[in-house]
Amino acid sequence: YLLAAMAVDRYVAICKPLRYPIIMSRTVCIQLVAGSYVMGSINASVHTGFTFSLSFCKSNNINHFFCDVPPILALSCSNIDINILLLLVFVGFNLVSTVLVVIFSYTYIVAAILKMTSTAGRKKAFSTCASHLTAVTIFYGTLSYMYLQPHSNNPQENTKVASVFYGIVIPMLNPLIYSLRNKEVKEALKVIGKKFI
Repeated sequence: YLLAAMAVDRYVAICKPLRYPIIMSRTVCIQLVAGSYVMGSINASVHTGFTFSLSFCKSNNINHFFCDVPPILALSCSNIDINILLLLVFVGFNLVSTVLVVIFSYTYIVAAILKMTSTAGRKKAFSTCASHLTAVTIFYGTLSYMYLQPHSNNPQENTKVASVFYGIVIPMLNPLIYSLRNKEVKEALKVIGKKFI
C-alpha cells in the first residue's frame, strides 16, 4: 500500500506539478500512511486469528527466517484449506488493488512524459520514476512468487529466498535507490571513491 501511495505521489508530481502541494497535503499523506497501516493490521489480524484456530502436533521448528503464514501452516496437523483460501484471497486482493493503482498511475505518467517537449524534462521525469518502478517490480515479483502459487508446489527453500528479497533486500535497497538521485549523496560517494583510489 505504501508503494501504491508512492505511485500516486509520482503521478501528482509529474502530471499535476502546480497543484502538488494542495493535492498531496500533509493531511492526505497522513491518511495514505494510516490507510496502509490499517490495511496491514486487518490482514495480519485475520491471518493470526485463523492460525490460532489450528492445532499443531508436529515440530515447533519453523523452517523459515521469520514467522510467516505459509511456514506456520506447514506445521499444522489440522485442515488448512480455509487458511490457504484466506491467504490467496487477501494476498490476491492486496496485490491486485495496489498493482492496479501503480499501473494506472504510471500509464498517466508515461502519457504525460511523452507529451513533454524538453529532453531534459523527460530524462528527469523518467529518473524520478525508475527507482520506484525498480522497487515495485522486485517487491511484487517476490510476493507473487511467495504467495500466489499452489501450496503443494511451494518448496520451502525457494520461498525462504523470496522472503529475503521482499523482507530484507527491498527495504535495504529503498534508501539506496532513492538517495542515489540526490546530488549531495552522489558528490559524497565521489569524494569517498577518490579517497580509496
